[in-house]
Amino acid sequence: MAQFIQLVIDGIAIGSIYGALALALVLIFRSTGIVNFAQGEMAMFSTFGAWALVQAGLPLGVALVGALAASFIGGMVIERVIIRPVEGQDPLTILIVTLGLFILVNSLAGWIWGFNNRGFPRALPDGSAHVAGVNLSYESLGIVAVLLVVVGLLYLLFQKTKLGLAMRAAAANPESAPLVGISVGRTLMIGWGLAALLGALAGVLVAPQLFLDVNFMGGVLVYSFAAATLGGFDSPKGAVIGGWIIGVAETLAGEYIDFIGSDLTILVPLVIIFVVLLVRPNGLFGSPEVVRA
Repeated sequence: MAQFIQLVIDGIAIGSIYGALALALVLIFRSTGIVNFAQGEMAMFSTFGAWALVQAGLPLGVALVGALAASFIGGMVIERVIIRPVEGQDPLTILIVTLGLFILVNSLAGWIWGFNNRGFPRALPDGSAHVAGVNLSYESLGIVAVLLVVVGLLYLLFQKTKLGLAMRAAAANPESAPLVGISVGRTLMIGWGLAALLGALAGVLVAPQLFLDVNFMGGVLVYSFAAATLGGFDSPKGAVIGGWIIGVAETLAGEYIDFIGSDLTILVPLVIIFVVLLVRPNGLFGSPEVVRA
C-alpha cells in the first residue's frame, strides 16, 4: 500500500507539470479557438533563456523571474505579429501557422544554444520527508503547491479583476465586447502572454528532472494535450484535474503493467486521448457544443 501511495503522490507531482502546460493550451483555446502546437517549444525556449541567464552569473531566482517576464512579453508579441493576421481564417491555415511556429522556435533555439544536453538547476528544495512509510519529496510537494497557487491567482484574475472580466467577455463574445469598451486585441495579447508564462513555468519545473535540450518539451506537450483533452479544452479546472489523472495513470501503468514499463508510458496519454475523443469529445469538464437547428 505504501508503494501505491508513493506512486500516486509522484504521479500527482508530474501531473501538476502537465496541468500547468495544459492550462496554457486552454487559455489560448478559450480566447481564440486556436490549439497552439508550438506551446511546448515556446516553453523550451523560455527555459533555455533562464538557463542562459544563470550561466551569465545571475542568481537562479532572478533568472527565473526574468525568463517568466520575457515569456509574457514574447507571448504577446507572437500573438500580435504571427497569430493575429490569421485569426478567423480556416482551421487548416491556423494549424499550419502554429506548426510553422513550432519549427521556427525549435530551430532558433538550436541555432542559438546548440543541440547538446545540459543540466538545469533545481528551483525547488531537494530532499524528502518520510511519513508513514511514504517518501514525500520536497520538490514534488513544491510542484503541486506552485500549481495550486497558479490556479488560485488565475481564479482571482478572472473572477475579481476588471482585466479578467474583460478577457472572459472578449473570449465569450468578441463581436459584442467592443461595444462595451473592451479592446479584444489587447485582451488576446494578454491571454497569449499568460499562456507563454505558464508554459515557461512548466518548463523550468520539469527541466531539472530531464536533460535540457531543444526537444525536451516534446513528450511533456503530448501529456499536456492529453490532460487538456481529458479535462476539456475550455475548462481550466479540467486541465488541472486532467493533468493529475494523466500523471497518476502514467506512473501506475509504468509500475504495474509489465509490457509498458518505463519505455512505453507515452502510450498512456495517447490511449486516453483516443478514448476521450470517442466517448466524450468535450472532455470531463468541457462545455457541450450547442447547435441551433
